[in-house]
Amino acid sequence: MARCARFKTNDAIFHVMIKSIPEINLFGLDCDKEMYLDILKFYQQIYHFKVYSYCLMSNHGHFIIDCNGADISRVMHSINFKYALNFNKKHNRNGHLFRERFKSKLINSERYLLTASAYIHRNPVDIINYKDSPENYKYSSLAVYLGLRNDPKGILDEDFVMQLFSSNVKKARKKYKKFIYLCDDKKLKYEEDYENTKKEYSSDREIITRDWNPKEILKFISNEIGVECISSLKTNNSDIIHARAVSAVLLRGLCNLTCSDIAQILGDIPLYMVSKLCRIGVKILYERRQFKNVLNNFIPSYSS
Repeated sequence: MARCARFKTNDAIFHVMIKSIPEINLFGLDCDKEMYLDILKFYQQIYHFKVYSYCLMSNHGHFIIDCNGADISRVMHSINFKYALNFNKKHNRNGHLFRERFKSKLINSERYLLTASAYIHRNPVDIINYKDSPENYKYSSLAVYLGLRNDPKGILDEDFVMQLFSSNVKKARKKYKKFIYLCDDKKLKYEEDYENTKKEYSSDREIITRDWNPKEILKFISNEIGVECISSLKTNNSDIIHARAVSAVLLRGLCNLTCSDIAQILGDIPLYMVSKLCRIGVKILYERRQFKNVLNNFIPSYSS
């Protein structure tokens, strides 16, 4: 039977759910959860989507993701494909890992946003050790919401939800904790209420444009880094390699291009080189001082 088309727009907010096949746990070990969050962070640095809440359980995971102009299918496919490859290699196995393509529900109101957040953060109450203290569960964003720990991976933008409770951080945390503990799990079975709705929740948030011309990006990087031959096929020049790596990240994140498209633009390079260049590009964009302003200079509204 043909799959139904996923309803989506690039400025939407989604409740995203992933689940493993029955015979294996998606996140059987804590190191598996760490690996997934590391991969999510890597692709967040490419696609610039926002994460408002998350919780990783043994066989499934929940997220609230703001596409911020990106394609949710491309984002989740990138994350899950990379995780499945790494998971299978690590655990010496072959075959499918995910039960099905990820599920996504469109967040269409503030009520749904808050309910989804509570539903996600209450997932650990099914574990006996966390029944009365879900905030102690390590692989949930609830502890960050309540100010009990910092966001270890730098993934979250919890303020988007918390500002709905109060502009005062302490008051917001107190109200959110009360909200979580007063929620009845039966009342949080909201999926059927919103299953067929197509209405999109709108807010005043600023969305990153994703329809840049590749030539504009290459020209900008050439001027920013001070090199001219970004598309040279073979080179050992570190400046050109860095320029191509940064270009690969921006082309992938801001132009809705496939890796094949980027390979051709960068001089018909081998496909595997695009992934390698993206890894280099992410590393230097976020770790090297001379590259840290590249994104801000190209997208004035972007804040890393």
